[in-house]
Amino acid sequence: MSDQINHMSAKNLTEYRFKYFEYVMAAFVTILLLSNIIGASKLSAINIGGSTHIFGAGILFFPLGYVIGDILTEIYGYARARRVIWTGFAAMIFMAVMSYIVVALPPADGWDGQAAYETVFANAWRIVLASITAFWAGEFVNSYVMARLKLLTKGKYLWTRTIGSTIVGQAVDSLLFYPIAFYLTWSNAQLIEVMYTNWALKVGWEILLTPVTYFVVHKLKKAEAIDVYDDDTNFSPFANNKSSAQN
Repeated sequence: MSDQINHMSAKNLTEYRFKYFEYVMAAFVTILLLSNIIGASKLSAINIGGSTHIFGAGILFFPLGYVIGDILTEIYGYARARRVIWTGFAAMIFMAVMSYIVVALPPADGWDGQAAYETVFANAWRIVLASITAFWAGEFVNSYVMARLKLLTKGKYLWTRTIGSTIVGQAVDSLLFYPIAFYLTWSNAQLIEVMYTNWALKVGWEILLTPVTYFVVHKLKKAEAIDVYDDDTNFSPFANNKSSAQN
């Protein structure tokens, strides 16, 4: 492993061969799908200082996804992070369609697990729409803020962009997901409390995981021997950046 880290503009990466990009992408998509299968619609509660706060169980997974999203943008640049976000987006749509098909299949005679299966996998169309929309918008905002802050800080103060991007990205995520999924189903007070609590917990997770992020970023930058700067990147989510077509 080389200790030399080359500072490069994203536009010069067309022929660069990364060692671990596919593994990071796989981890990101795995966590994304697990967060939506296991915890998207379950409400949990925690008692802090004698006061009960309600939050979504997906909080256990979403922060890890944002940490990996930060790592993707920090090490591999916005263009490759964009590829991963679209890959996750497609995976979520595929999961939603296949969940609907599998749940809709008629159960065999004598099998009594259909009700439980529907409880776990038959997410209402609103929750599916909310998950996909919030993920797409929140992740792109997170990656954009991360890349812009890296340019602004000239690559210093990693914590400012990991935490700053999460504050903004998770705000967008929560502001989209909960109203789309649960408006008129939950009370307005409950909706606002869950939105705020989840946002605060996610940001808190990011802060607590900052040492882990620093460690992983440092190791991966040394392993890849590169530090990418998006100083000439098209930040449109729909751009077809040729430098992101190869790895």
